[in-house]
Amino acid sequence: MNMAEIIKVYRQSVDAMKFIGKRYTNNDRVDGHFGAKWGEWHSNGWFDIIEALTSDDFKASYEDCDAQIGLMREKGGDFDTFEYWVGSFVQADANVPEGYEFVDFPKCDLGVCWICGKEDEVFMREGECGERLKKEGFDIINEWCFERYVCPRFTTPDEHGNIIIDICFFVASE
Repeated sequence: MNMAEIIKVYRQSVDAMKFIGKRYTNNDRVDGHFGAKWGEWHSNGWFDIIEALTSDDFKASYEDCDAQIGLMREKGGDFDTFEYWVGSFVQADANVPEGYEFVDFPKCDLGVCWICGKEDEVFMREGECGERLKKEGFDIINEWCFERYVCPRFTTPDEHGNIIIDICFFVASE
């Protein structure tokens, strides 16, 4: 039985920002997942390059801005249109390093769900989170959502071996 559960739902307002990373498709999955891509990112130090671009002003304006992100886009539910990006958010005017791609996002609100559970239980819960946000009155405004890996809540298990992953959707402002 899957014991992971949504333990917190809230709205977070963020300034305009740029996502810098690399884009993958369903064809890049290994055993149904993107874990191998995350391994490449960590072994190659690609997050360090993005982190070095992050301004102090951006860090002060966006709690959890230092998180690593799995950005997802599904345009129409077709296997061939799914995009999975690995990277991080930085301030909107950051320069994009060679070899990286980017997506600009305007100032907006996020609907955030915290999923708590064992590591093998917390992934691929975007549908459940989207439904929960709608149930709580959030209006999801585009085809993007993302996994936010915040340290230490994702990296350090609690006394029961549980971690927390954030699943975020772009939502209409109040």
